[in-house]
Amino acid sequence: MPPSPVKLTLAPDQPGPQISRHIFGQFAEHLGTCVYDSIWVGEDSPIPNVRGIRSDVVSALREIRMPNIRWPGGCFADAYHWRNGIGPRSRRPRMRNDTWGQIETNAFGTHEFLDFCAQTGAAPVICGNLGSGTVQEMRDWVEYLNAPTGTVLADERAANGHPEPYGVRYWGVGNESWGCGGLMRAEYYADEFRRYATYLGNYEKSKLFRIATGPGLDDYHWTEVMMRECSAPRFNPGIMDGLSLHYYMNGGVPPAKVQRTLHATGFGAAEWRTVMAHAWYVDDLIARHSAIMDRYDPAKRIKLIVDEWGSWYAAEPGAKTSTLFQQQTLRDALISALTFHSFINHAERVHMANAAQVCNVLHSVLLTNGPVTIRTPNWHAFHLFAPHQDAHRLPVAGDIPQLEDDGLTYPRLSTAASRTADGVITVTLAHTDPEEPVEIALSGLPPGAKVHARILAADTLDACNTVKAPDRVAARDWTDFNFTGSTLTATLPPACIVALTFPS
Repeated sequence: MPPSPVKLTLAPDQPGPQISRHIFGQFAEHLGTCVYDSIWVGEDSPIPNVRGIRSDVVSALREIRMPNIRWPGGCFADAYHWRNGIGPRSRRPRMRNDTWGQIETNAFGTHEFLDFCAQTGAAPVICGNLGSGTVQEMRDWVEYLNAPTGTVLADERAANGHPEPYGVRYWGVGNESWGCGGLMRAEYYADEFRRYATYLGNYEKSKLFRIATGPGLDDYHWTEVMMRECSAPRFNPGIMDGLSLHYYMNGGVPPAKVQRTLHATGFGAAEWRTVMAHAWYVDDLIARHSAIMDRYDPAKRIKLIVDEWGSWYAAEPGAKTSTLFQQQTLRDALISALTFHSFINHAERVHMANAAQVCNVLHSVLLTNGPVTIRTPNWHAFHLFAPHQDAHRLPVAGDIPQLEDDGLTYPRLSTAASRTADGVITVTLAHTDPEEPVEIALSGLPPGAKVHARILAADTLDACNTVKAPDRVAARDWTDFNFTGSTLTATLPPACIVALTFPS
């Protein structure tokens, strides 16, 4: 006897917290070809560009409504000195990027990054150098970007082509300070964060949002210390606005440090299940760290910032390990959907997230190959989820079947729903079973509404997009359902994402 349909009930008249658009952000580090040859091609490139910034990349990111992008790292942030990346490019010093084993020309610096943000419509998220830098250096960077003309640094910015303040709001104070950012103890970093953040000043129209380095994976002691010492210091109680969390699905049993033996392609159903289970572990991490934050900050003023997340596999054949290039498949799109649903489930606390990374590195939405830019299955997942941006979460109740792999449980069917200010309802469904279809019955929908449905699926589990087949995995319109009264019934194929939109 086939299993009973999974029954889901939407409550469209019970709007919850707002889903911050910033949870759909991206990350660009000076690593591999994430920046050079993808974002930055130079003004003399035959590839169409605006002031050296690649136009097809900008267009593709605007389509998914990229809300923010984090830069220049990552581990590279704690080796980066911002003054090397301003002024005439011909005079900028070259350096060795020891973090990732490549030469850094500094052609893509502060002004180029902010031009890229302006072209894409994204808010800049700058990660400052705490590891090898100084308080003065980070403080000067803030003044250079945000102060009105009339100071030495603001006048230097004007001389470099931008008289108006940039008004950069989001600032990370170091990166992974427990690891590549300095191997610090939580107690030491808490004092450093308090010292650095004190000197990052607000200027007109640019009240800073200061993001502290958060825990390494399941280091709950780190979160405890940061919340105890930095959530409300006596003389500056609002000094910390966000606490970061990084989590990569890498196939190692949490919290073990990576055994990256899983491959990006060429896998079967067993490896698919392992990845789904480890991807959903992010939900447990968010819940546990949020519980600690709740004790010190019950009003949820301080936000959880998941500013690095995504898949991380063994190096692709023929690719240098240090470039972190990997192909993206339908499986990675499902990772994105599961992760988005976790962020939405915790919308009260999670304010921002950054997929790592935007182009050609790890969990990318775009792959560039010479003059060609390929939209990965991840790009299509971001596109399907864009209607959730800044909408209010709606409850979806149901008895969701759970699956298990490697000692971890995860939902067979993951879902989220939202309603925009003008009444548009969006429901997203991620079906994680790689082999069997699932029947659903979704009730509580607007009676008689016109539904627009799209599905992301593929002919094989490891299907991906390439230069020869750029649209092999692409979202398409979907009509294989029945909508009667206020209930939608359907059979979802294995391994798919569905987005349902109901106009107001």
